[in-house]
Amino acid sequence: MLNYNKIAVMAFATFVAFQAPVYAEDKPDAVVAKVGDVEIHQSDLDLAVANLDPQLAQLPEEQKKVAALSAAIDVKLLAQDAIAEKLDQTAEFKKRMQYLADRELHNAYFKKHVVDTVTDEEVKARYDKEVAALPKQQEVHARHILVKTEDEAKDVIKQLDAGKNFADLAKEKSTDPNKADGGDLGYFTKGRMVKEFEEAAFALETGTYTKTPIKTDFGYHVILVEDKRDAPPPAFDQVKDQVRQLVMRDKYLALLAGAKEKSKVEITDEALRKGYEDANKQPQPGDEPPAQPQQ
Repeated sequence: MLNYNKIAVMAFATFVAFQAPVYAEDKPDAVVAKVGDVEIHQSDLDLAVANLDPQLAQLPEEQKKVAALSAAIDVKLLAQDAIAEKLDQTAEFKKRMQYLADRELHNAYFKKHVVDTVTDEEVKARYDKEVAALPKQQEVHARHILVKTEDEAKDVIKQLDAGKNFADLAKEKSTDPNKADGGDLGYFTKGRMVKEFEEAAFALETGTYTKTPIKTDFGYHVILVEDKRDAPPPAFDQVKDQVRQLVMRDKYLALLAGAKEKSKVEITDEALRKGYEDANKQPQPGDEPPAQPQQ
């Protein structure tokens, strides 16, 4: 991940990964269990489910609820004993509770001003902008016939020169698993095939085949290029969730920038200050965009 707003982006990724469901205020919050006089409500269970260990989170839904309820009961049981011992009155506990409260307020503010404000129109506009900025990348649609020896490949070329259909020859002669498809490799861009094969394929004109065998570690190839085109961008429906994350990230960074203008940030430790400033440097013209946060 690049330096640009690294800390902010990490915080953003953490928030996105650990959002808990919001319980609707107008929905009845049923009591699902009691621990002494303390009630455990459906909203408590929802929070427990949302905060299950990742391994338990993979359980079937009903098992997951049981595991979450068990955890919630355990928490309530020992929390009552902790209060009896006044552990909630210690300075260490109060400091931790303040940190947790600040984090939850941060998340609530994020949801209100970022998550809930992103529109489908914004996501589509960002997609269009990203697509427009993509460099053109050529791809070819090719077929090939793979044989073991150079002489076999030369014989294939002779038969093609004599007018034999390429797909038919591939089905008859090729040792590649895709022989049943007539050696069809579909469309591919540079970097997808071994060097020798790629160079030969991209050098061919549309509708032509290699006049000499192409040797690779797999054997000897005869290649036919059926089409060349600019590679199409990924479809909107395929990437709209990732694009939404980009829109949310940028809104989050804008929120932080505004907050920093209102409140001066001072770091007294010199090493920490330098590290923080380096991690939050603004991008310069020509820099790559920040890495996308992962869920």
